[in-house]
This record gives sequence, structure tokens and C-alpha cells, in this order.
Amino acid sequence: MTISVCTLAHGRQAHLANLVRGLNHSTRPPGELVIAVMQESRYHLPATSFPVRQVVLGDSGICLAEARNAAAARARGDLLVFLDVDCIPAPRLIDDYAAASAFNDGVLMGEVGYLPMGATDGGIDYRRFEEVAVKHSERAGPPPGTVGRCGDYRCFWSLNFALTAKTFDEIGGFDPRYVGYGGEDTDFGRTLVTKNVPLWWARGAKAYHQYHKHHMPPVHHLDSVVQNAKVFAEKWGEPTMQHWLRAFRLMGLIEPDGQGGWIKLKEPEEADLALTRQQEDQPYASSALVLEKLEEQARLGTGASRDAEITFA
Repeated sequence: MTISVCTLAHGRQAHLANLVRGLNHSTRPPGELVIAVMQESRYHLPATSFPVRQVVLGDSGICLAEARNAAAARARGDLLVFLDVDCIPAPRLIDDYAAASAFNDGVLMGEVGYLPMGATDGGIDYRRFEEVAVKHSERAGPPPGTVGRCGDYRCFWSLNFALTAKTFDEIGGFDPRYVGYGGEDTDFGRTLVTKNVPLWWARGAKAYHQYHKHHMPPVHHLDSVVQNAKVFAEKWGEPTMQHWLRAFRLMGLIEPDGQGGWIKLKEPEEADLALTRQQEDQPYASSALVLEKLEEQARLGTGASRDAEITFA
């Protein structure tokens, strides 16, 4: 079996270089690394024992879905391992995916450990990574065996997953109608259900997520989340990203349009950004914690949420 690792990148030079360094530590090196380059210039990367192919897509606004599809289309491996650019693969990630895929069809999702700020300052140090990395509180832990069935398609996450090239083609890749942030992963998971493709949690196949500041819920992507929620609802006849939309409504940023969609009321303000911003002592940002605070404000009738506590479409 030949294995292609696929990623996509816009900026993030340091993150991508660490991903490559991580692959250099692999107990089983990949057959190749394929990078969908979402900018005009190629990256200068560490030397490797395996081919690295950079597919330059330019910076004309290609969406994440199209970039992942482009990387998959250029990949030559039988098994495709997708990693986000801010991930550092553990030495056995490729071995673990190869072992799991040998006995299980479908889509496999490996483990993720979140690194705190400064964890990569000394380079690739897996002993330190394992000491300081934490599991996301809103994600399932590893299964007791090699794999465990995931029964909720909404859990699919493109940060770290693998499937055969044949299965990717049968699924049809990611839907490019999801532009900007939000929705394309849930849509991919929903497509798995339609096509009866099993979704598995995989023990091992671990990636370490490199620290960078983020917002959760992604209030800085308000417009695209609202638009992509509409795309999903029109396509599947059911809603998605409801926890994010709930938070946006409690912030007073949106309201229901009466037809299953949303109306934007105003742009996010600094208070909204401050509420959702990942702090330096946090390895990841948590939508659940922010929503909990907003729900408490709604219960007490304080803040922008006081007008939104009764109904949620």
C-alpha cells in the first residue's frame, strides 16, 4: 500500500515546516506529501527522504473544500492521510492508519493532542509534546480497540483523517459550495451517511495541534458561517452548526429570518471578539464554555443575550 499525506496551506510557513519535520520522524515515511498551496509562491521546506509535491493554486480565493479536492486529485497513494497545516504527526501516525485501514473500510479519524503556547519552541520533542498536550474536551477519546464506530456524522473533522483514494472518489470529495469557514466538514460527514460509508475513531494515528490563537465560536467568520448554514439546510433539509448560531444570536449578532435562515444584525464588536478569543494559557478555544457563559447571561437577563433567550430556530 502506498500512502500519500495531503495538506493545504496559506501562509503558516512555520507550522508547515514542523509538519514536514514530523513526517521526517515517521517510523513509516509516507510515499509522498502533497501540499495544496493557496498562495502564489511555493514554500521553502526541510529536506525529506520522500517526495514533496507542491500544487500551487494561487491566492485568488479558492475555498478549503476545493483545495482538499485538488490535493487528493494530485495524490498517487492508495491511502490518503489528510492533516491540517498546524498539525505535527506522531512518529506512528502513518503506521497506525495503515494498520487500521487494512481491516476497516471507510473514514478513520486519529487522535489529536493540543499543544500549549511555546511547546514547539525547542523543535520536535515528542516526549515533551506527550507531557503537555491535552485532549479537546468536546471530542471523544480513543476507542478501546484499534477502531471504534462513530455514530454521529457531525463528529467528522478534517483536521486528521484517512481514507482510501477509491473511497474519496466514491464520496465525491468536499463540496466547494462551502466558501470561507464552516459547514464543509459536517457536509462531508453527512455525505458518508448517504453513501453508507462507515466513520471510525482510530486509536493512535495521533497528531499534535500547534498553538495559535483562534476564536470559538468563530465569530470572526460570522458571514460565512451563516451563509454555509443556509447551503447545508438547502442541500440536506436539516440545520447544522446550531451551537455556533445559537451563540451568535445570544450575542445579538443575528436573528431568525422566519424561513429557517438568519439575518445579520451587526458586525461583531470587540466585546464579542474578547469573549471568544483563545487566551494564552489555553491550548484550544472552546465553543462550549463560551456558550455556557452566554446561556447564563440569557438566564439572568443581562447582556446582548436578554432578547434571545426564549426561542431558537
